[in-house]
Amino acid sequence: MGFWRRFAVMAIKPPLTVFTRRTWSGFEHVPQTGPVIIVVNHISHADTVAVAHYVYDSGRWPQFMIKGSVFKVPVLGNLMHRWQQIPVERGTTDAARALEASVAVIEAGGAVVIYPEGSTTKEPDLWPMRGKTGAARLALATGAPVVPLVSWGAQKIFDPRTKKWRVRPRTPVTLAAGPPVDLSRWAGQPPTSPVLNEMTTEIMNRLREMISELRGEPAPPIWSPSSAAKADSKAEEPS
Repeated sequence: MGFWRRFAVMAIKPPLTVFTRRTWSGFEHVPQTGPVIIVVNHISHADTVAVAHYVYDSGRWPQFMIKGSVFKVPVLGNLMHRWQQIPVERGTTDAARALEASVAVIEAGGAVVIYPEGSTTKEPDLWPMRGKTGAARLALATGAPVVPLVSWGAQKIFDPRTKKWRVRPRTPVTLAAGPPVDLSRWAGQPPTSPVLNEMTTEIMNRLREMISELRGEPAPPIWSPSSAAKADSKAEEPS
């Protein structure tokens, strides 16, 4: 594993063992060797370490696509590089470099972890939002299997709606992986907007189905900031 990976495990895993009560399932869906893209719903800043813990315990080293600003934080940024995480500079020409770096990880047989929503969900009840096309692009470019992983419970540690931390021992955190998303119908197609959007919808639908099972309640219509703005404007219209 090397010094820096061992350091990460020693720094992160013991506190998580104390502060979370883990209900984990689906390890059999994460291939032990070879390339894999793991897509995850994003409910809290606290879920990243829980997801990393899960992927590590599944037998893989997680390499997250993480927003570039994290890599500029003193000390933490240096650790991100040493832990071989992948910076993403959103909205710039450098964004293509993140895809290239992720393709290189996949071609080397690694495990890339992606939050398709691009940020923690803004949906009021923490259901997955509309996804971005990064995972679809990577899947189309590499042909690697896309394994869905859903998480629930990390919002009890940090709730993005209230911005409040609540760190207590044995907070219940559930993670479950499922079989790879079937994207075979798009194999070999050019990465056009319609193709990428269809693939992304397929990925997000699977995540929503799995999180619905996990939460024991039906998922509402998919949410996006634009749809929320339209709903608000309709509500403000005079009758």
